[in-house]
Amino acid sequence: MTPSSQTDSWDAIVIGSGIGGLVTGSQLSAKGAKVLVLESYKIPGGSGGSFKRKGYTFDVGASMIFGFGKKGFTNLLTRALADVGEECETIPDPVQLAYHLPGGLEIAVDRNFDTFISRLISYFPHEESGIKKFYKTCWKVFNCLDSMPLLSIEDPSYLAKVFFKAPLSCLGLARWLPVNAGEVASKYINDPELLRFIDIECFCWSVMPANRTPMINAGMVFSDRHAGGINYPKGGVGQIAEKLVKGMERNGSEIRYQCKVKKVLLDNKKAIGVELANGDQIFARTVISNATRWDTFGGEGVKHPLIEPDQTPLSEKKWLNRYKASPSFLSLHLGVNNNVIPSNTHCHHLILDKWDEMEKEQGVGFISIPTLLDPSLSPEGCQIVHAFTPSSIEEWENLTTKEYLEKKKTDSEKLIKKIERLFPDLSENINHKEIGTPKTHKRFLTRHQGSYGPIPALKLPGLLPMPFNTTGIKGFYCVGDSCFPGQGLNAVAFSGFACAHRIGTNLGINKWALPS
Repeated sequence: MTPSSQTDSWDAIVIGSGIGGLVTGSQLSAKGAKVLVLESYKIPGGSGGSFKRKGYTFDVGASMIFGFGKKGFTNLLTRALADVGEECETIPDPVQLAYHLPGGLEIAVDRNFDTFISRLISYFPHEESGIKKFYKTCWKVFNCLDSMPLLSIEDPSYLAKVFFKAPLSCLGLARWLPVNAGEVASKYINDPELLRFIDIECFCWSVMPANRTPMINAGMVFSDRHAGGINYPKGGVGQIAEKLVKGMERNGSEIRYQCKVKKVLLDNKKAIGVELANGDQIFARTVISNATRWDTFGGEGVKHPLIEPDQTPLSEKKWLNRYKASPSFLSLHLGVNNNVIPSNTHCHHLILDKWDEMEKEQGVGFISIPTLLDPSLSPEGCQIVHAFTPSSIEEWENLTTKEYLEKKKTDSEKLIKKIERLFPDLSENINHKEIGTPKTHKRFLTRHQGSYGPIPALKLPGLLPMPFNTTGIKGFYCVGDSCFPGQGLNAVAFSGFACAHRIGTNLGINKWALPS
């Protein structure tokens, strides 16, 4: 590759091909912009990608996917694909998650809302009123979101149009911006065990208890799983990224793999392009980082951020004090014999032995069996078991090679034992095994500490302190789970829509009318 000249520039360069970056790139390309996505790995998607081994198609991250419904404005993955002429065939999941909790509490979150609520009330009949009021409040938040196009709230003209279209929804949504889900739950519910259940309901996707989970996020998740539902993309989660790339390229944009960006080029405090690890320079009118906020602006342990320390805006330094990296994961991708998985089991499971272990190292076990929905992901007669548990990178550093390998073996066996509570004899029926540690996630996903996003370092008022797409550097934007509204594929898709809209305003390529 030869260095690009200043005259051979792009409208936008996106650093990283995670779902947030790809939604940004594909949205901009759909508006007519010329976009270049630079990906350090050899496939797109990041933690929303897939990889193949010996006839298996494994999802890198979670396979519980929101945003694939058919109606409304919250089905962001459906909308993002449609905007570039693509579509994923999806398979509906009848149950979001089956909880296996302390004290024998076994609850499956049915796709049908009334069925789920009835099941929960059967465990806590004395809290029937509180249960209904809490989840009804979640629906109020969701209905506000679902009644308006979700684009950049940093664009005053967009906000004016949305307010004119849905003033009550805007006012209703603003009310919940500074509120956390725990505040709402404790207003209606008294039973400590039920409040702990609300905690694990939040933790399963936000990696935080309810009192640190924004109510807007909770309202979206707790309602969309019944409205749009959980729908798995046929062929694996990686299909989403591959189709976004295909649609983007059809519109004249480009993605380059194994291109590691060394730094963002600045001229008079304005982003003008990037420099690659091989010294090549590529120029653009706009630069977008889909890297984490730490990998972008620096932080503890980050040696080579994309922005030089002396160019880092003060607002980003403040952000570092408010948020910390969520734990990474110890993950197992297993190919197993079909007979070990009962045909009537649910696709997604969460196991917690003791309530006080929820936020501790490897305290919660997550299990996904996507082949129950899409058998084509594995060889005939086999199933995929993808299990993971939160794990901090500090637990894996400063080990000798021998110690590291021993820890991988010991900890993976411990996780398999936990899975065998649901599927006995699993260990004797494994025919393929991939073990990933936080160091694996850091290496292959190029993410600070292998983390899957920020969590509050202290109790914060809902989503208000979350950074948006704009930064203190002109022409430089961020997208992904370090931005409003946070973690999860649907959340980073929102971030991508918002980022593309904000940039589109600056480039003068946005349509005047709101999406219908």
